[in-house]
Amino acid sequence: MIILAECEFHLYETHSLKDKRAILQRMLTRVRQQYNVSIAETAYQDLWQRAGISVVAVASSRTAAEREVDRVLNFLMSHSGWEMTESTKQDL
Repeated sequence: MIILAECEFHLYETHSLKDKRAILQRMLTRVRQQYNVSIAETAYQDLWQRAGISVVAVASSRTAAEREVDRVLNFLMSHSGWEMTESTKQDL
């Protein structure tokens, strides 16, 4: 089963694209190291206070894939420098 989550974030502490990329790189690297998912910035690369992130999990059961994506989303929401403004999840 494949689960895709697409999220949008508003970044409060950034004042340039360089600040945004530093925060995103740190968070995306942590996710890759701690969770069994693929993650990437997929939207709003040219805006410095907005980020679009996609997370994909592949597992033998829908429950396992969904659980892993939910763990990643909870981790991303725990970062104090941004706020999740939108999130969608779908089976592929």
